[in-house]
Amino acid sequence: MSEQSKKTGLILSGGGARAAYQVGVLMALAELMPKGARNPFPIICGTSAGAINAAALAAHAHNYRMGVRGLERIWANITAEQVYRTDVYSFVKSLFRWVVRSTVSGSTPVNSALLDSRPLRKLLSLVVNFPRIEEALAKGDLEALSITASSYSSGESVAFFQSAKHVPEWKRARRVGRPSAIKVDHLMASSAIPILFPAQEVEGRYYGDGALRQLAPVSPALHLGADRLFVIGVSGNVNTDQKRDVRGYPSLAQVLGHILNSVFVDSLEGDVERLERINKTISAIPPKVREQQDIPLREVQVLKIYPSQPIDEIAAQHIKELPRTLRFFLRGSGATRSPGAAAVSYLLFEPGFTRSLMSLGYRDAMQREDEIKTFLELP
Repeated sequence: MSEQSKKTGLILSGGGARAAYQVGVLMALAELMPKGARNPFPIICGTSAGAINAAALAAHAHNYRMGVRGLERIWANITAEQVYRTDVYSFVKSLFRWVVRSTVSGSTPVNSALLDSRPLRKLLSLVVNFPRIEEALAKGDLEALSITASSYSSGESVAFFQSAKHVPEWKRARRVGRPSAIKVDHLMASSAIPILFPAQEVEGRYYGDGALRQLAPVSPALHLGADRLFVIGVSGNVNTDQKRDVRGYPSLAQVLGHILNSVFVDSLEGDVERLERINKTISAIPPKVREQQDIPLREVQVLKIYPSQPIDEIAAQHIKELPRTLRFFLRGSGATRSPGAAAVSYLLFEPGFTRSLMSLGYRDAMQREDEIKTFLELP
């Protein structure tokens, strides 16, 4: 396959407010590309908060820089109250409705969760022009968009995809691909962090955050025809030499942060490592042998960008930006202290924190300018 015919897939992982880092990386790419250039990623796949970034990019596939500028404005000025209700009444009402009513009635009320995410639905309806996604597909500016959510009914990871060409559904162990016209419901479902945000209904079934049970995050892009992958993660701990050694019994926030990191971070990093090992194995097999033995495997070039600094530590510096009400209720869990910052980082939708992550993403990408230009074949 010639380099010109290769299709690049963009993988945007989940991570709540951490997804601001992705925008910083995308800003750097916009600066490296010619003005007015269309989206360099024919295939875009997003999960959780990454799904929001993916849909916004897909809607502006005709002009990549314009799409990134829109994301930059949103994430640089976003506040928690634009994502979930932060007033005392709303929080107490949600808690009462979920805990008390379920205890008395023996059943869980619809839309039960600790936080009310209806403000996010309103925000997404305003900032993502969903009809333009179909226009981009029709004009050839985009080949496919995939949004992953987790089905509470089947226990499967479902990749809802909208494609310019017919792509058959796929089914693997605990994961399926299903054609669908991407709407706000898909984004709400993909970003519905369990317990914190309520489950969302899509096509008659209820779904939660797409990072749940997502065994192979890069799989949708490969099913949709990608030959190489540009992966933006949000861990910030992969290459950190100095690990924090926190003594004493872990707080509730530390435990929650550990769980959230295992859901949003570990699966992507593990899947990318697995893909790189497969690439090395395939490269060790001579092409003639592959043809003679009819080995249906191909190398998939990968460029991964992860935060160069621990996001947990950055979040610890911005904990005071959380709404006062949320800080009050989280204080007893240890989330407002440095060791519990990992959990808070997923909910820290405040300009100080998101702008810091955007700046980090921009710097990390610009430090790899030559590598990125070579990978994307930029002048």
